[in-house]
Amino acid sequence: MSVRFVALSGFLGAGKTTTLGALARALQARGHRVAVVTNDQGEQLVDTSVAALTSDDVAEVTGGCFCCRFEDLESVVTAAIERGADTVLAEAVGSCTDLQATVIRPLRRRYGAGLTVAPLVAVVDPLRHAGLGRSLGLSDERSDLAYLYDRQLADAEVVALNKIDAIPRLDVDQVAAGLRRRCPHALVLECSAATGEGLAALVDVLTGDGGGARPCDLEIDYDRYAAAEAQLAWLNHALRLEPAGAAPVAPARWGEAALAHLGAAAARYGWTIGHAKVAIDTGGRLTKLSLVDPARRPVADLDASPHAARPAGSPMTAVLNARIACRPHELDAAVEAAVTAADVATGTVSTAATGPPASFAPSYPTPTHRLPAADRA
Repeated sequence: MSVRFVALSGFLGAGKTTTLGALARALQARGHRVAVVTNDQGEQLVDTSVAALTSDDVAEVTGGCFCCRFEDLESVVTAAIERGADTVLAEAVGSCTDLQATVIRPLRRRYGAGLTVAPLVAVVDPLRHAGLGRSLGLSDERSDLAYLYDRQLADAEVVALNKIDAIPRLDVDQVAAGLRRRCPHALVLECSAATGEGLAALVDVLTGDGGGARPCDLEIDYDRYAAAEAQLAWLNHALRLEPAGAAPVAPARWGEAALAHLGAAAARYGWTIGHAKVAIDTGGRLTKLSLVDPARRPVADLDASPHAARPAGSPMTAVLNARIACRPHELDAAVEAAVTAADVATGTVSTAATGPPASFAPSYPTPTHRLPAADRA
């Protein structure tokens, strides 16, 4: 039996994790046994805790992109197959590209007929793509981040225009038309991972007979790719939250206060937010909030409140992930200030679970393998 491998790419904040979860549920409803693989430059991932809500089989590849940690990816894919999975959903780091050459083709060579590769999907946030938001200057050809984003689209076989519930229908049509002009090589599908609209069509494509590696090589300048990644400071920070006041603390209130303070700092200093998100666990109930634009409020993707409100003496655990275009030490200071502000706003005492914030900038991408289009077997 051939196992199907589905890879999701796309820029930070496009909604890949929500799409991953929605696809997992849809595939399970069709009788598939689904394993999920998350990926990050660091450790302590919000995405993994969210993915665990949709699949009992969740693994991580940390410390680098799939391309640079290919042996780790191979190990978790093999383990998932041995556990009986017939579909592996893998979410790549949001600053990663060139997946056809560095992940898809090497997997096909490694597993042969035992692995069917679905079309590579790039998930797109319409607000960023069309310039409707102010988070990223993706139309600036001089921008290395814009270059990275463009290469993600060029590498994809399917472009999933996500979050169509968040903008007017006319804007959806305009963005979709623009993507079809920009990506004539790809199938552009409109969907909302949050509401499920259009998701069945995406599942049909991913479970169909098409796909595999694209029969052409991606033109990419690795120096520009590396420069784009290096612009972003990355932080994964784990905390223990202890409500200290008389009133119970709703986890969403703490998360919103922290992200709003972080967003205000980004707006004040002119930092681009790739993505900032926080997951708070209250004894089995998960609350998750995200921020991709300092001009917008944090969004509660999952909210266990008010049932998860915690009284004094009932601790919570939080994981905060941030990817922001600033220097690592600046992000450390901004996160410490955001945590303090959230504590004050909610009557909470927080302590770092693994030490103080320690941001870093990703290193130059050095793929384990990079196979040309001619090597598809």
